[in-house]
Amino acid sequence: MIVGVLIVLLLAVLGMPLFAVIAAVALLGFHAAGYDLVAVAVEYYRLGDKPGLIAIPLFTLAGYLLGESGTPKRLVRLSMALLGWMPGGLAIVAIVACAFFTAFTGASGMTIVAIGAFLYPALTRAGYPQSYSLGLVTSSGSLGLLFPPSLPLILFGFVAGQLNTTPAVNVQDLFVAGLLPGALMVLVLSLHAMWVGRHLPRAAAALDRGEIWAALKDAKWELPLPFIVLGGIYSGKFAASEAAAITTLYVLVVTVGIKREIAWRKLPATMAEAMRLVGAILIILGAAGALSNWLVDQEVPNHLFDLSRQYVHSGWMFLLLLNVVLLLVGMFVDIFSAIVILTPLLVPVAIGYGIHPVHFGIVMLANLQIGYFMPPAGMDLFIAAYRFKINILTLARACVPFFLLVGLALLIITWVPWLSLALL
Repeated sequence: MIVGVLIVLLLAVLGMPLFAVIAAVALLGFHAAGYDLVAVAVEYYRLGDKPGLIAIPLFTLAGYLLGESGTPKRLVRLSMALLGWMPGGLAIVAIVACAFFTAFTGASGMTIVAIGAFLYPALTRAGYPQSYSLGLVTSSGSLGLLFPPSLPLILFGFVAGQLNTTPAVNVQDLFVAGLLPGALMVLVLSLHAMWVGRHLPRAAAALDRGEIWAALKDAKWELPLPFIVLGGIYSGKFAASEAAAITTLYVLVVTVGIKREIAWRKLPATMAEAMRLVGAILIILGAAGALSNWLVDQEVPNHLFDLSRQYVHSGWMFLLLLNVVLLLVGMFVDIFSAIVILTPLLVPVAIGYGIHPVHFGIVMLANLQIGYFMPPAGMDLFIAAYRFKINILTLARACVPFFLLVGLALLIITWVPWLSLALL
């Protein structure tokens, strides 16, 4: 067993895919425990028997369709009409538009490419320092991951829901729980934007009702989306998977049939790109499910909790240490992999410390989203550096103030569980 694990670790260092590493560890574990190795394959079969899982490919497709359409420009125009008159208005527009777009695409890198491409030059032309503009666009790309219908929220709800915790975790509760913590992060960066832009010319002298009305009409097809997702679920009209189906059909009809911004001949390529992301998630999810079953069978979470209680005596200290660990994980591991690997291990430990699993989920996702742009190795740093042709070290320095600001919001979210639980 030990030799096998060492070989797998060596292969991981040499570039073996993450899902293969997870599956190999699961196979070794089941073999050492004397179980039939078909248990790993069965876990992939079980994925097809989980109806809630259909929300992931559906919301992913909807996000990709929105990304390929003119939605990013319409969101920026509407945000500009509503917020451009404020000090730092253009920067606030960037924050709000990026957060909304990432919530529906579930991919911060896509937001940097789709919206940052025209917001970054707009910010610099408006007089914002280059370092501030770079840091803002790069960090804002991940803000929407706490807002519904973000894929990480759905995935955490799905994985944690399989653990049968008390209290239970479901996607609907996570959709509501992320609203206030996400809004806090947006507010912190917006206040900072007002300070930075206090002496710069404002994008608009005052609210222009004509432009607001024109922007509302221009974005009239995007505006119902949050109400379809949240309103439909919490009115009891349909479940999260049904909301995903309705949202995707709506977006497909609008972008292809009404707006005609995505040609029929381009639709198969867009769908294929979306499903490649879904395929990667499902492959990891199946392997991680098998590993999770072995860990639970061997009572690893219980042993981990007993070990942690020897050194960490309170839930608050556990969350503080967890923040450090998850920030590092988020910097080196993509958020989907981190969720499926760590959730089965850490949720039982958090419950042992008396932490509500929904609050723990929001804290975990907030950490992982910050890790995306955490210097020096966050994934979004490399995406932004490639997109804007900027040296990675320059970009990392530009993101430090934003990391500190959002880190402050993270500490508040961590130690004030009311933010995550008040709306439940």
